[in-house]
Amino acid sequence: MEPYLNLSGDSGVTHFESGPDYIRVRFRSGTTYRYGPVRPGRHHVAQMKAFAAAGRGLATYINEHVRNVFEDKE
Repeated sequence: MEPYLNLSGDSGVTHFESGPDYIRVRFRSGTTYRYGPVRPGRHHVAQMKAFAAAGRGLATYINEHVRNVFEDKE
C-alpha cells in the first residue's frame, strides 16, 4: 500500500492500493476496506481511485457515497 498524501491534513485515510478493478483503503483506525466492481461498483471505484491519486477528497467521497458498501474488511 502507498501512503495517502492527505493534502487537506485532516483525512481519516492513511494508505491505499489501486488494482485493475478495485481499491483498498486503510483508515487511521488500522482497518482496511476493499471496494470493488460489485460493491460499490465500477463507477465508485474509478472515482475513489481519482481522489486517492490526487491526495484529497477520498474520505469525504467514501463518507458521502459508499459508506458501508464494500467487498471486504481486514
